[in-house]
Parts: sequence; structure tokens; C-alpha cells
Amino acid sequence: MFRLGASSWEAQLCYASIRFLMKIAISGKGGVGKTLLASLLSRKFAAAGYSVLAIDAAPDANLAANLGFPYPENITPISEMDDLIEERTGARPGKSGSFFKLNPRVDDIPDRFAAEHDGIRLMVMGRIKRGGTGCYCAEGVLLQALLSHLLIQRDEVVILDMEAGIEHLARGTSKAVDHMIIVVEPGRRSIETAQRIQELAKDIGLENIALVANKLRSQSEKDFLVKSLPNLEFLGFIPYDQALIEADLANIPIQDASRPIAEEIDKIFQALAPTSKMTNTVK
Repeated sequence: MFRLGASSWEAQLCYASIRFLMKIAISGKGGVGKTLLASLLSRKFAAAGYSVLAIDAAPDANLAANLGFPYPENITPISEMDDLIEERTGARPGKSGSFFKLNPRVDDIPDRFAAEHDGIRLMVMGRIKRGGTGCYCAEGVLLQALLSHLLIQRDEVVILDMEAGIEHLARGTSKAVDHMIIVVEPGRRSIETAQRIQELAKDIGLENIALVANKLRSQSEKDFLVKSLPNLEFLGFIPYDQALIEADLANIPIQDASRPIAEEIDKIFQALAPTSKMTNTVK
């Protein structure tokens, strides 16, 4: 435990020596910066000594690139591993009329198939095939079982970059999520999406919901968001910074591109870390 009056650096060292059980799901309208937040928080937790598993469950699957993984295009999503899906469910994707297991084994998949870079392990879930592409049920069952395992059983920080909604979360797995963070930007559509996600999250029992504002250019935009979403807590306010775009174009690590953004991510990290559940396991 921290002694009263400990410096922030001493506190960070204490955090790094204890294994925390924290599961963070990040959602919001498409294009608001969910993947940016997921990547920066993953790096922040990893730099502080936490064991971090990042999960890319978004359709465009850009988390690996944002995290600086070399050759991210070579990472095969779980949903495209047809042999694995057939081995675990008994049904091969694309074949209709097949019977499949509803509770496939998934506990060994993270250790076997997670990519690793700079102290962060990453799993890309991938898209579930939809109408006209054959049977997608087998891979859907495997992905849902895997996500449940990652959120409920894994003894580490798990950061889930989601699509614009909560489709990946079921009532059972939602209980394991410590924080649902909805990313918003100044704009009516973003606010409407945030309100809809909040309603859906509460429907499945998710209560610990907060906001992170992104792409803020002025105090008036910040005031607009706070006024428009009065019933939710804001964990942080990330400013718009052209340096971030320039870093992306130049293929420079985004975590080093903007000091104002880095300082705001640090505040969000400090707001999240002390509230996590912990064990007595020392790293």
C-alpha cells in the first residue's frame, strides 16, 4: 500500500510492483479516436510495469499499427484462423449446416497467438463473416468464448478497442469490465452515439461508464461536451494536435509526438490505476 505523502514517482513504483486486475473497454462513434486512446493507454500501463494485453475488436483493426508493431498487416486475426476454429468448434467456417461446440477451449489461445512488441501483447479478433459468406456461427462462438476468457480469467490489464457499440460484450462478460470508456468528440452525432452506448451498456449491467473527450480545439468545445453529457464523468480532455497527424504521416511513434496529449493521457492513467482490483501477486 502507499504511505501518505508518497510522491507520484514512488506511487508509480508501488503500482508497478503489484499485479492489477483491470479490464477496460473503449467504445464510441467511428473515427473519434478509440484506437488512439487504446494504444496510448496500453503504452502507459506497460511503461509503468503492468502486464498488458491489448485486444483489437474493431472492424478496421488498426491497433497494431498504432502500437508500432512491425508489419502489422502480417498479424492474422483469430476469425481468419480456419484450422483453429475447426479444431476447437468442430465446424469449418464457410460450410453451412455444420454442428459445432458452444463451449470451445480457448485458454491456451492468448499464449499461442498473441503478438508481442515493446512489452505489450496484442490479439486481433477480426471480423465475423456475415450474410452470403456461409456459416459464421463457429467463429462467432470461438470469438465470444475467447473474449470471455480474456476479460474474466486473465490476470493482467486488458484493454479492449471495440467497434462503435457494445456488440462484443454479453451480460456475463460485462461484469468483468472495470471501466467502459466512451470516446467523444465535439459534434452531435458523437454525443448521440455516446448516449446510445450508455443505455445499451446499462442494459447488460455495465455501470462504471466514463467519457474521454478527444480532438478538442477550444474551451468552448470542452464546455459543449460537458454540458451535453451531464450524467457521465469525464476522465480526460485530449486536445487536437496537428503534430499527431504529422507523426502518423511520417511513421513516427505517436506516443512521442505531442506533449499536451501525453500529459492528458497521464491524467487519465492516474484516474484509472488507483481504482483497479489487485492481488498479492508480485511481478
